Amino acid sequence: MIIGTRGSELAMVQTNMVLAMLKEKHPELDVEVRTVTTTGDIVRDRPLGALGGYGAFTKELDRLIVNGEIDAAVNSLKDMPVDLTEGTEMAAVLPRAPVEDVLLSSVALDRLKSGAVVGTSSVRRKMQLLARRPDLNIKDLRGNVPTRIRKWKNGEYDAIVVARAGLVRLGLDEAYHVLPPDVFVPSPGQGAIAVVCRAGSPHLPTLRELDDATTRAEVEAERRVLKGLGGGCSVPIGVWARMVDGNMNIKAVVNLENGEVRAERTLTPDRLEKGLDELIEELLREGA
Repeated sequence: MIIGTRGSELAMVQTNMVLAMLKEKHPELDVEVRTVTTTGDIVRDRPLGALGGYGAFTKELDRLIVNGEIDAAVNSLKDMPVDLTEGTEMAAVLPRAPVEDVLLSSVALDRLKSGAVVGTSSVRRKMQLLARRPDLNIKDLRGNVPTRIRKWKNGEYDAIVVARAGLVRLGLDEAYHVLPPDVFVPSPGQGAIAVVCRAGSPHLPTLRELDDATTRAEVEAERRVLKGLGGGCSVPIGVWARMVDGNMNIKAVVNLENGEVRAERTLTPDRLEKGLDELIEELLREGA
């Protein structure tokens, strides 16, 4: 099996997690890892929205899958478009890491000085920050997680916002302030790792063994809301779903120029699809 991945430190850590799970279940399996440079890796002087948003880190991997040059790819799920590339299939979603965004700063968000420079590459994070601190100076921040941290430590930014999952997976011992996810609602799929393969691939049954049913249910609900709102990387949408006692708790927020629209539901399994549609309709009705 040939597995493709980006070459960043975090991408390699995530790929090694997949390899370890495969080897535990199938020690006889021969796996080769192939690193691929994506558009998002090459172009670092523009916001992700300017690169087409979702897919900037995955479309080259998808092309290799469809062409048969690799058998599967390991992606951060939040980077994947809601409509998968034709000919590909989401074979597995691994157990989810923490979903929260965190602020790397010497002080908490409410104690940052007026005009403080905060770095983030996410329109969603920018709008959520400005909704609570309109006096901040939000500047674009690109690069992998260690690069972003280095820029902060070098004094280019007073604070930066990153996903907590990346810090955890990289084992980085940085002091941070958690941005509560019920207020700073995460990106759909944040904290989850997806394994993609060719539709109908002979490797699909093996990869399916890595799937975590709870995480898949959560991220599929989040991505359904994202798709229903017509969202992409350039639209400030946060969606967070959690399975609790067999029911789905889901929160969604869309930040607008004149405020934000929020909706939430607790849905039983028999009401899940209809309830998600009603949540989408409520957000659209309120101006999302």
